[in-house]
Amino acid sequence: MSLQCGIVGLPNVGKSTLFNCLSNAKAQAANFPFCTIEPNVGVITVPDERLNRLAEICKPQRVIPTTVEIVDIAGLVKGASKGEGLGNKFLANIRETDAIIHVLRCFDDPNVVHVDGSVNPVRDKEIIDAELQLRDLETIDSRIQKVQKQAQTGGDKQAKAVYEVLLKYKTALEQGKSARTVRLETKDEQAIAHDLFLLTNKPVLYVCNVDETSAVNGNHYVEDVRKAVSDENADVLVVAAKIESEIAELETYEERQLFLEEIGLQESGVSRLIKAAYSLLKLKTFLTAGSDEVRAWTFIDGYKAPQCAGIIHTDFEKGFIRAEVIKYEDYIKYGSEAAVKEAGKMGVEGKDYLVQDGDIMHFRFNV
Repeated sequence: MSLQCGIVGLPNVGKSTLFNCLSNAKAQAANFPFCTIEPNVGVITVPDERLNRLAEICKPQRVIPTTVEIVDIAGLVKGASKGEGLGNKFLANIRETDAIIHVLRCFDDPNVVHVDGSVNPVRDKEIIDAELQLRDLETIDSRIQKVQKQAQTGGDKQAKAVYEVLLKYKTALEQGKSARTVRLETKDEQAIAHDLFLLTNKPVLYVCNVDETSAVNGNHYVEDVRKAVSDENADVLVVAAKIESEIAELETYEERQLFLEEIGLQESGVSRLIKAAYSLLKLKTFLTAGSDEVRAWTFIDGYKAPQCAGIIHTDFEKGFIRAEVIKYEDYIKYGSEAAVKEAGKMGVEGKDYLVQDGDIMHFRFNV
């Protein structure tokens, strides 16, 4: 799976600090704009406690988690859609990602300058939204010019359908709304929308970067953000990037957990963010378990058994016969594959089986 989440935000909101916590790839973090010029890509392990539980049972030689790619993209400023700052580079980089992690500054600190002079996360969000919306509006207007005549006079049903979807987006964008707020009713409309590759149609997660005192319950800035994005079908995550960087420096798991407990958190913000990014990309995990290896495999929600078999090896998909499926809960309950079989809890599934998150799979194939 080569799907990527791009981290975006205005300069100095803490996105590169957060990226450094997420990845061993060290983006330069500095108190001035544009310290990240080329997008940094981090391949990041997805936390999954199920692997540890299975490893306790199987005693494998190795445990292999799944990963997600995070891209740290240069900070954007007002006027990016017209090429201001690193605007064109920013817009090109974000177009290549599949989802957006939008970091918003929700903390006061006189020692960290704000590019617009004051802390206002809703204004910051609107600046980036406006730049992306302007670029999307250019895309829409260009497409309208190409299909309008065919749609209105040529009797071309497909052109008419495309034109109607374009008009829906144009109306929303001209009202200062992102494309993701437009509700499309049919699969045909959704297919047309997908082919437009609009920047503001990408799924988005808003990450509110707060100070230590707000790490558990957030603050008034976070509440402002929640209200501002209430119509976007987007999640809001609260993370204290400065604390996360301190946690990342601790050597042992026990030290990190103790630190988290002291500030009132059960799980690190980085762990929650990685899981949220994985979900944002509509990714799920199936598992394989044995004495050689316990492994997590990434698949896109909606994949059927042969497609998942192909993730392991293309031959598995070409020669797919059936899938033997054990639910994770059953594996843990009965304690071994043999015990699951004896209890009659192993499913035998064919080509139309929709794989579920946490399924433990064994594929039978013949090539």
